[in-house]
Amino acid sequence: MTRLGLTGGIGMGKSTAAEILAKRGAKVSDSDQLARELVEPGQPALAEIVEVFGDGVLREDGWLDRAKVGELVFGDSAAREKLEGILHPRIRDVRQARFDGWAAAGEWLAVAVIPLLFETRAEASFDRIVCVACSPEAQRERLRERGWSDDQISSRLEAQMAVEEKMKRSDHVVWTDGTIEVHAAQWDALLSSWDVEA
Repeated sequence: MTRLGLTGGIGMGKSTAAEILAKRGAKVSDSDQLARELVEPGQPALAEIVEVFGDGVLREDGWLDRAKVGELVFGDSAAREKLEGILHPRIRDVRQARFDGWAAAGEWLAVAVIPLLFETRAEASFDRIVCVACSPEAQRERLRERGWSDDQISSRLEAQMAVEEKMKRSDHVVWTDGTIEVHAAQWDALLSSWDVEA
């Protein structure tokens, strides 16, 4: 089984790439989705987050207020490190267990979508790493379409490693400025060159 790490800047097409790969039979583990599951009511990670950041991070229904947590951590590197210290080891454990299960089941390709792949020094866990990227203009336009203000976009981008650095450290780069067909064709060419089709 080939273990693929998929990374890239926010709004650059990681989720679309994961959908393309899933349609081709890959098993996909998304770190953002895992993070959401780990902070559901009753989960130990949620209790730890409340212990560190206070009850103010909870909504009235007991669920984590993700927007409020985002405001707290993206302008404060110390707070962000505390949150990552709670979530990242748990995310890594769940991902590893899934990969082990998929390998045992004879799957051919396992993909982990990890925005902070290099920041969390996860490179050694993968056979190949692909960075999806687009122009800064396209990135900002996509984030504005999500309802983000320019200030929110800037603070989030400043909190992440520059995509140029991610591209440099990756084995391959897939460009997502064009149509989804162009995006998908790049993956088909890559998978074919790796000889890892199902």
